[in-house]
Amino acid sequence: MSNVLVRTLGSRDVAKDAKDSYLVGLIGSGIGPSLSPALHQGEADRQGLRYLYRLLDIDVLGIAPAEVGRLTRAARDLGFDGLNITHPCKQLVVEHLDALSPQAEALGAVNTVVFEDGRAVGHNTDVTGFAASFARGLPDAPLEHVVQVGAGGAGAAVAHALLTLGAGRITVVDAFAERAEALAAALAGHFGPDRAAAAPHGAESLARLLARADGVVHATPTGMAHHPGLPFPAALLHPGLWVAEVVYRPLRTELLRAAEAAGCATLDGGGMAVFQAVDAFRLFTGREPDAGRMLADFAGLAGTAGARG
Repeated sequence: MSNVLVRTLGSRDVAKDAKDSYLVGLIGSGIGPSLSPALHQGEADRQGLRYLYRLLDIDVLGIAPAEVGRLTRAARDLGFDGLNITHPCKQLVVEHLDALSPQAEALGAVNTVVFEDGRAVGHNTDVTGFAASFARGLPDAPLEHVVQVGAGGAGAAVAHALLTLGAGRITVVDAFAERAEALAAALAGHFGPDRAAAAPHGAESLARLLARADGVVHATPTGMAHHPGLPFPAALLHPGLWVAEVVYRPLRTELLRAAEAAGCATLDGGGMAVFQAVDAFRLFTGREPDAGRMLADFAGLAGTAGARG
């Protein structure tokens, strides 16, 4: 991304002329159950805005993840104000953007694109979203050694958030060894050589790591409605371990249920979903959202979705 213009993008550096109508969307795979439209539109309604949030599901559209750039350009040309980006496009979209915030540049992953003056500017609100959720949900959790399962776009954001929060060391594990190694190298380069390392994927390696770790963060799609199951055997969980999840649909994943049964302190993915939406709403509109109201919205939406099964 050496040809990408990097700018310092503060909360209002991306400000547009004041207006009251916005068109935004979400690009990703299997995003039908996403609560993002309701979260954004609920807050917009309270602020008196006309706000349309559209799902651009690459599975429904028959578009390969690698074509995310074409879809992003089409959204810009059609007058969208911005896009959220989710799995599996957070890293793929980067090369198709005109500029990146410093945080997105450091991560190599984007979950929010703002269109301004004909340009597409990438941001990452997953970092701040996870950091806010972790500080709220596990404020006293020890952070000397954290194991992270998953090194994709969400994993990069979570790892940066944890190290920024003061984690002493993160060990990254991924089914694709080269991806874990690349993320660990990037983290070590940014935070220091002793702060991050990669480890082999597999039950035996994870058993050794989790036996002496303070906590584990799960940052893969496993556990989502379209990807049911556990990311690793439940037998590896123990009461001395806290467990944080990125997945929020369902809110109580199989991993969290197993962790609770094992006596672990847990953090679901709901807080990250809300706080990243709070920051994205601010970037799209230049208006300050009410995080408390959006958290309440999420609780109601998640409860309704759970009742539907």
